[in-house]
Amino acid sequence: MGSAVRQPLFSFGVIADVQYADIPDGRSFLGVPRYYRNSILVLQRAVETWNQHGNLKFVINMGDIVDGFCPKDQSLAATKKLVREFDKFNGPVYHMIGNHCLYNLPREELLPLLKIPGRDGNAYYDFSPTPGYRIVVLDGYDISAVGWPQDHPKTIAALKILDEKNPNSDKNSPEGLEDVARRFVKYNGGVGEEQLQWLDSVLQDASNSNQSVIVCGHVPMSPGVASKAALLWNFDEVMSIIHKYDSVKVCLSGHDHKGGYFVDSHGVHHRSLEAALECPPGTYSFGYIDVYENKLSLVGTDRMQNTDFENY
Repeated sequence: MGSAVRQPLFSFGVIADVQYADIPDGRSFLGVPRYYRNSILVLQRAVETWNQHGNLKFVINMGDIVDGFCPKDQSLAATKKLVREFDKFNGPVYHMIGNHCLYNLPREELLPLLKIPGRDGNAYYDFSPTPGYRIVVLDGYDISAVGWPQDHPKTIAALKILDEKNPNSDKNSPEGLEDVARRFVKYNGGVGEEQLQWLDSVLQDASNSNQSVIVCGHVPMSPGVASKAALLWNFDEVMSIIHKYDSVKVCLSGHDHKGGYFVDSHGVHHRSLEAALECPPGTYSFGYIDVYENKLSLVGTDRMQNTDFENY
């Protein structure tokens, strides 16, 4: 007994929405400042800090590695430049795709660059860092108007959803849409049928193996954790699968930039991470997560808030 501090089972680094571009600072549609060149400095500081920690098993990047305003003739070089920075981490780095990644490069170029182990252009996968834990990475732009060829069935399905749900001529605008219907904009996306079945089978398998699960995706999965205009199109379908299993403890996301934390009615913890892109020069946003048997603890740097995910 006494005051011995329990060691985590393992720890891993996190960062979201670096959205680097070699262009002057700008603002979001809502007027929030964006520091496109500074974000690579945030990433460099993150990698240094993670390496100094010395005991992080891996790093997860929550997507949007390069910004959509990056000049398209620089997209490939900028993505490679950022991947090189991530690769300075002394351990594996797991990426996922966000909408800004897809504004820059098509899936067939992105997936090998980011070493995403998907098949047929799909970018969802899972891995088990320790016997008791499974990490599931979702592809939130499986059904999307960006990233697939224009005549691809998934593009066509996405455009149909947008036409039915969003009357605006600019499909990136949620104007006039109410509450969670605001999510039906082009910069969000959906999880397709095949991926939903895959998610169900992975969670079933994790459950049979008594593994706890952390689900990661670029796009937030609960209206409680993010802006209603920054949600997965079919978050309800995804969550109804997740809620079938007690094994899922936490859902991590990026995309919404301001950050958020919410525990849903089934006791699943949702955490959307503060964006690296929105750090004024000299400030930072990254962290690492300590994983214990019955809780997680996010240790944030600067603009990334500390969070204890207690009592599962």
